[in-house]
Amino acid sequence: MLQQLVSSSSLEHSAEPLIERPHSDAALLDAYSQAVVSAAEKVSPSVAKIEVTQTGGRARNGEPRERHGGGSGFVFTPDGLVLTNSHVVHDASRIQVALPDGRHFPAQLIGEDPATDIAVIRIDAPALSAVALGDSQKLRVGQLAIAIGNPYGFQYTVTAGVVSALGRSLRSYSGRMIDDVIQTDASLNPGNSGGPLVSSDGQVIGVNTATIMGAQGLCFAIGINTAKFVASRLLQQGRIRRAFIGVEGQNVPLHRRIVRFYDLPKETGVMVVAATEGSPAKKAGLREGDVIISFGGQPVAGVDDLHRLLTDTQVGASNVMTIIRRTERLDLAITPQESKE
Repeated sequence: MLQQLVSSSSLEHSAEPLIERPHSDAALLDAYSQAVVSAAEKVSPSVAKIEVTQTGGRARNGEPRERHGGGSGFVFTPDGLVLTNSHVVHDASRIQVALPDGRHFPAQLIGEDPATDIAVIRIDAPALSAVALGDSQKLRVGQLAIAIGNPYGFQYTVTAGVVSALGRSLRSYSGRMIDDVIQTDASLNPGNSGGPLVSSDGQVIGVNTATIMGAQGLCFAIGINTAKFVASRLLQQGRIRRAFIGVEGQNVPLHRRIVRFYDLPKETGVMVVAATEGSPAKKAGLREGDVIISFGGQPVAGVDDLHRLLTDTQVGASNVMTIIRRTERLDLAITPQESKE
């Protein structure tokens, strides 16, 4: 009898949490829903559907051949500036913007930067609602992330997930690496490109840009801090200035003896395949077969490292490039020029 009482008492105590837990889970789910709904409602009036027409070649009847595409974007200033991806509007002959309230406006390209896949366009429209831009440096893995856009043309679609990882690198369609990319599992599809990735407080933390075809939950967004920097330069100068030295190169491993002998921090470098005539590299004396291991005192382990170091501050500035020529280590003086790409 005592054993039955003890068992009955234990069962009663163990049953208490089971009664409370569904209420707790429901409250959590409701809070999650409220966060997503609130953030989406804040940002949705600013999310644009972008329709693009590209003209190239001629049809059989002699008429210009037109291709149609599109993506997403978002208004980030009340006077009509819209942020989107460069690949959405690149080579567009006509850009049209549709807002959630049903209004349509032609858009003008202000500037684009294929290297970071960011573009700014402008619409002339009254009574625009602009998003609040956040700080992607303050993001934490696991926090709520909400993507809003127009996948496959379905205007104003909301998906939600979390920030899966930070500090990823992603190769843009121009071939350069984009740093500090946000990885998320908020579902993205073709047409989401250029749309906002939003935090739970309704601030834009990224510009949705890419998915990995065939994978699930692997989606990427350009950090909003990168987008803000690029947008400000595009508005001031119409382009992003980058340095150019005129080298075609490929990543190669360095011989272990050379690494040990010179106590090099990296075991790879950039082998010069060709140096353009009249380029800074040619003027500096760079030869085919030389291996670049350092620029401006910073180690160069590959082509992407070299791209990252060739910023606008290097244009016209004399610097030192360290190379390995056969087995000899040499320092060459070089003055990068502005890239015309």
